[in-house]
Amino acid sequence: MTRTEPTRPTHPTYEGRSLPRPGEEVVDQGLAFDLGTLFDRRRALQVLGLGVAGGALAACGTGSSGSGSSATASSSASSTASASASATASGTLTEIPDETAGPYPGDGSNGADVLEQSGVVRDDIRSSFGSSTTTAEGVPMTLTLTVLDIAGGGGPMVGAAVYVWHCDRDGNYSMYSDAVKDENYLRGVQVTDDAGAVTFTSIFPACYSGRWPHIHFEVYPDEASITDSTNAIATSQVALPKATCDVVYATSGYEQSVSNLSQLSLTTDNVFGDDGGVHQLGTVSGSVSAGYAVALTAPVDTTTAPTGGSMGGAGGPGGAGGTPPSAPAS
Repeated sequence: MTRTEPTRPTHPTYEGRSLPRPGEEVVDQGLAFDLGTLFDRRRALQVLGLGVAGGALAACGTGSSGSGSSATASSSASSTASASASATASGTLTEIPDETAGPYPGDGSNGADVLEQSGVVRDDIRSSFGSSTTTAEGVPMTLTLTVLDIAGGGGPMVGAAVYVWHCDRDGNYSMYSDAVKDENYLRGVQVTDDAGAVTFTSIFPACYSGRWPHIHFEVYPDEASITDSTNAIATSQVALPKATCDVVYATSGYEQSVSNLSQLSLTTDNVFGDDGGVHQLGTVSGSVSAGYAVALTAPVDTTTAPTGGSMGGAGGPGGAGGTPPSAPAS
């Protein structure tokens, strides 16, 4: 006689786990069962590389009782990710190198002071203002500087005042060189906008003997601070790319720059030479006929003490002692 095994009663399960309340729906199995389901799903998602934030999103489907916690977890993960991204972004910023203001700053630290004059806050610096309206000639150029606040997380430094100056097509500096001592062109101040940016309209500067083509700038906390050069929180220079310089200097009026540039390099320049100007080399677009747009991002750290800004030591016409050139640079 064949023995028949009695049929064993089956216990309802869900995802391999017994339901504590067999007669009720899965969503009504109690808090302990819900937490176990959530844990298992998060662990599976982590194995797949989706992480805690993905698990929190998946948990939204476990029922209304867990939706509030899931939303909070998702928001927390998102905030953490944003904070990490911000920290990473600011961590990659390198403060713009501090440089000498050179012998011709016009900021009051070496005689002439354009920053005390009414009208210095302007975007077009091609012409002199005040008693003269002479316009500097040369290939058109705009310069956009974007100032970032390292101490503030790497975002835009809004409301800072940026003073820009550079030589003219002949290598002369207004207010200093004998030929243009009564001029104040190619100097001006602007206040950074919500993007931390300022844009000046100017002309492409020459290459004079002893220095790589460059543009000077100082950053001040605000416009009210520009009347005292010691208030500057950063002093640096923009280096201009050789390829663009070669094209510009092939045009009429820049003949002497061709010879001067041929004797220089970024690595031998006494300002950019320590690192080849890697953090100060402007990006350029445009053409001789349409004009060139030069741009540079300048991260500034207000928690560090400025080391640049002193006059002299920058080479150029007249040398480091501050004596301006008496004739076009040669």
